[in-house]
Amino acid sequence: MNPDKIRNILNILFLVLAVATIVVYFTIGKEDFKVFFYVCCAAIFVKLMEFFIRFTNR
Repeated sequence: MNPDKIRNILNILFLVLAVATIVVYFTIGKEDFKVFFYVCCAAIFVKLMEFFIRFTNR
């Protein structure tokens, strides 16, 4: 698969996870902060994967 397509998919997934992080932060509140933490970590992980693909395919 083309690295640019993979990067685009990862960017879209990151944006979805970033929005999900914001929604979880404002809906869950302080009761279950772990869910917010896990969704946020997943978004950061996806963005790091896109970052590494961008700079290793030069």
